[in-house]
Amino acid sequence: MNRKYDLGALVKPLCLWYGKNKRSMPWRDDPTPYHVWLSEIMLQQTRIEAAKAYYERFVRELPDVEALARVSEDELLKLWEGLGYYNRARNLQKAAKLIVERHDGRLPADYGLLMELPGIGSYTAGAVASIAYGIPAPAVDGNVLRVTMRWLGCGDDISRAAVRREMERSIMEVIPRERPGEFNQALMELGEVVCIPNGMPLCSQCPAAGNCEARAAGRQMELPVKPGKKARRIEKRTILVLEWEGRILIRRRPDTGLLAGMWEFPALEGHLTLPQLQKFLRESGTEAVKVEPMESGKHIFSHVEWHMRGYRAVLRGSNIPQELAGVPVWADRTELKGIYAIPAAFRSFLQQL
Repeated sequence: MNRKYDLGALVKPLCLWYGKNKRSMPWRDDPTPYHVWLSEIMLQQTRIEAAKAYYERFVRELPDVEALARVSEDELLKLWEGLGYYNRARNLQKAAKLIVERHDGRLPADYGLLMELPGIGSYTAGAVASIAYGIPAPAVDGNVLRVTMRWLGCGDDISRAAVRREMERSIMEVIPRERPGEFNQALMELGEVVCIPNGMPLCSQCPAAGNCEARAAGRQMELPVKPGKKARRIEKRTILVLEWEGRILIRRRPDTGLLAGMWEFPALEGHLTLPQLQKFLRESGTEAVKVEPMESGKHIFSHVEWHMRGYRAVLRGSNIPQELAGVPVWADRTELKGIYAIPAAFRSFLQQL
């Protein structure tokens, strides 16, 4: 790429609009470095309204970097339960430990040092630096790219790293030195509530609509340009909710891969019929008093869909098939609710207990 994006005329109207229209949010109302960092990590894959309750609970239980660094992984993941993408939480703790070790428990007021922490890329580093510390630094996410590419009428592919880097450089040239965090948040806010990702943008509410090239050309729905998503792989799974003396069998998933290290109900590949499952249990030496179907479930990950058929089986003893063992725990319902982090993929089966 051999040219820059000229965003100068966007700055003033956007900042004026943001000053009048910004929404109240717990991390915005108290923008300490820890709060800004935590909120930005949560919001990477989670809607704002959905994240608020998780954020408030997390901050209540872990009010600072030191508390986050000390908490056990099981407690951490339980606090994160339902937010998904659990490596975000693990990277938060890895970073917290380094912050305690290297920076006396305070996020560094330095863009480069922030970039050295696990789970922090250029966007998060820019958000923390600008919003919490008032350091001029770009924070370019999907919202920012959508707003700027539409306003510029630009068809560059936003999935390209070079495009993002050029946008970061261009924002750095125009970002108000006295209020960089306000400008970054204004871009994000406009992309969240006006220049929306799904459906027609609300151009009549946009403070910069008069200079928007996409609007002038009627190309709002064509921009920004990004490659189409690959079709997700579908996996069929049979979920087994095994019960013995009022306790439910869960097992820990492997430390790598999808939902790494999380607790789950054991599962078999494919969709077993009730007779097939009864035969499997019988041949493995597992005696079931009762086996009954549960409501089916589906969960969508970024690259795969689980189509799940569930069964509840009440066992006469604690003997279980070796194929289902893993790292097994017999947990009562109180423990399932309060101790073990069960991913959202299994929530529908948990609710049926």
